[in-house]
Amino acid sequence: MKSIALLFGTFLLAGCTATPQGILPVDNFDLDRYLGTWHEIARLDHRFERGLSQVSATYSKRSDGGVDVINRGFNSQANKWKEAKGRAYFIGEPDVARLKVTFFWPFYGGYNVIELDHANYSYALICGPNIKYLWILARTKKLDASITAALIDKAKTLGFNTSELILVKQEE
Repeated sequence: MKSIALLFGTFLLAGCTATPQGILPVDNFDLDRYLGTWHEIARLDHRFERGLSQVSATYSKRSDGGVDVINRGFNSQANKWKEAKGRAYFIGEPDVARLKVTFFWPFYGGYNVIELDHANYSYALICGPNIKYLWILARTKKLDASITAALIDKAKTLGFNTSELILVKQEE
């Protein structure tokens, strides 16, 4: 019975790091260019970021080949900053933008870069293990409206419910 529970748990945890069916992470990914701070332009709502504005994610390289992650956002109702620290590791080859990330070890979730400005690494479209998780990130606090619209159109084509996207306030 224990081995069945262990097997089930393994499949459950592995499923959380999946890429949604029919969606491919970008290739020719360069982690060194991706490192640094990204600002959240839009997201689908989920409990970890509910009510937060001025959200950013900062990525730095770990000595074990992984990535340290610091997500930060402002909760205006509580009038305080909320921060979550985690770590991420590639699933497969490091030139494919498919990672698993944990903020609560041993539970990992999928982190899939599905669109990226390969020329400048100035914006990215990220999804989780299913179509309930979606983020638009940019190096700047504001992203050109035409780029945002193109990323939203791509996400809609891929099956994400873009009508529920939250445009994140990024106050100066």
